[in-house]
Amino acid sequence: MRTIIRCIATYLPEKVVTNDDLSKVLDTSDEWIYTRTGIESRHIAEEDELASDLGIAASKKLLALSDIDPIDIDAVIVSTTTADRRFPSCACRIQGAIGANRAFAFDINAACAGFIYGLAISDSMIRSMNLKNVLLVTAETLTKFVDWTDRSTCVLFGDGAGALLIQSSSDDESSGIISTKLYSDGSEERHDSILSHRGPQNGYRGYTTMAGRSVFRYAIENMSSSMNEILAENNMTLDDIDWIIPHQANRRILESMCKMRNFPTEKFIITTKDHANTSSSSIPLALDEKLREGKIKAGDTLLFTALGAGLVWGAAIVRL
Repeated sequence: MRTIIRCIATYLPEKVVTNDDLSKVLDTSDEWIYTRTGIESRHIAEEDELASDLGIAASKKLLALSDIDPIDIDAVIVSTTTADRRFPSCACRIQGAIGANRAFAFDINAACAGFIYGLAISDSMIRSMNLKNVLLVTAETLTKFVDWTDRSTCVLFGDGAGALLIQSSSDDESSGIISTKLYSDGSEERHDSILSHRGPQNGYRGYTTMAGRSVFRYAIENMSSSMNEILAENNMTLDDIDWIIPHQANRRILESMCKMRNFPTEKFIITTKDHANTSSSSIPLALDEKLREGKIKAGDTLLFTALGAGLVWGAAIVRL
């Protein structure tokens, strides 16, 4: 029995904000932003467009692409750091909106590593609970949580959603989720390096802040080590990997990983230019884009890695 990714769909809000747009309201420029981040534009949700709305749109696209009946979905798992409310969950709203009436539903919050955490949870629950179909959704509206007067952070983020149908299968033993590996470090220095201040601790006021230099270093160290460790545990090398899809936070981080750890640049998928940092949605957005382009194909072996606030990070190996 294998756990496979049967289908994927994504959704991006219609509104697009370019670096030139931001330069009209901030002391910045397209050159300044692109040189430091590799970002040219980002999609931004409308004021009344919530994370669950993005997740519903991605899920409905997935249902249209696949042959799955919503009533056959066993579980809806939603990764989001920007839930509509403290409760109820985005997952329950999405479950109801798509008619997955048999499914149980819950949210997880593993920040930018949420997709990999969700993949690991889906795989484990399919194996341990004999589930057949899990809908894994990533839905993020980070632009609602940034200070649009702070050029050091607001230029980094975008909004978007992904939806993946994760299934149990015995048809092809060569495909599926080969391995997942998760990590956390909540020590004070690392825990406080990326923060959303909005919540009870601050009277529901405040924005997202980041210790940029520290996060840059943590991302390189931890994503690199998680890649090396998961490959070693599965007796694999990078020669066995067709494509590496890392969390799309900052192009400079990914280029520095390649340079400092001698990773093959030509195997890295990088889509920061058009999406910016969409937190847990960044890997699904990159995967879906390259599948539609034909760059990634059935049978390819993929290595995912991501790091986010917590700190949390992880890696996964999947053969399509």
